[in-house]
Amino acid sequence: MENKVILIVLDGLAYQTAEQCMGFLQALKEQNKATLYKVQCELPSMSRPLYETILTGVTPAVSGIIHNQITRNSTQQSIFSLAQKAGRVTAAAAFHWVSELYNLTPYDAIRDRHTMDIEQLIQYGFFYHEGNYPDSHLYLDAELLRRRHDPDFLLVHPMSIDEAGHHSGLNSTHYRNTVRHSDKELSKYLPIWIEAGYQIIITADHGMNEDKSHGGILPEEREVPLFVIGDSFSHQLNCVPKQTEICGSVCELLGLYNHGKPVTDNLLLKNKLKIAS
Repeated sequence: MENKVILIVLDGLAYQTAEQCMGFLQALKEQNKATLYKVQCELPSMSRPLYETILTGVTPAVSGIIHNQITRNSTQQSIFSLAQKAGRVTAAAAFHWVSELYNLTPYDAIRDRHTMDIEQLIQYGFFYHEGNYPDSHLYLDAELLRRRHDPDFLLVHPMSIDEAGHHSGLNSTHYRNTVRHSDKELSKYLPIWIEAGYQIIITADHGMNEDKSHGGILPEEREVPLFVIGDSFSHQLNCVPKQTEICGSVCELLGLYNHGKPVTDNLLLKNKLKIAS
């Protein structure tokens, strides 16, 4: 099975807020074009460790990326490394920590902000380093990468929801309206990507609490959404997907296999396929 895949990681988006405030994604769900699952993120519920978990299928305790201040390359096989090894095209519009994990570290804005290098794991990238970088700009960056380079795998990673949570907390007008705004911006591009036949996964690294932070075990910190869009997904409502299975799902969709890794049953995809994680 070979598809083109877009993975969207909405940083800091709690499940309950996604369920209540993402009107366009919920419209796709009502029209049977998307399925929403509740996923529990791994621990600690922090950004850099969970970027690594989502993109490698490895928990922070195993990867060694256990807090946000660890600045080094990943030592794990990732979607990016497996795709590059298979001759597939990779791209990302994302926060610069993603560049540090899979390309060059430490991040140098002049060198790395706009990446075009087929030798890198992320071959084409627009990376930002300010947390208040607007979602509207980020989605434009992603669409430009898609049109210009036609990647097989595209990571899209906006930060404004997380920034709003740290500023105002989970139960705030600011946080909820930022989620609504991101949903509106997504609505400009998702119909195009769906029409073009992409398999799309929309999730979050972690949630947010009322203390304007995250990192612990509260449900609002750990419970995140997982929307899947595309005809390669099973759309079975009884699935209980794990955050560690996202990497394997993407690899299976892309037709990538890493035979040195254990395989797991994954009901997100059709026919209960076994996938490399």
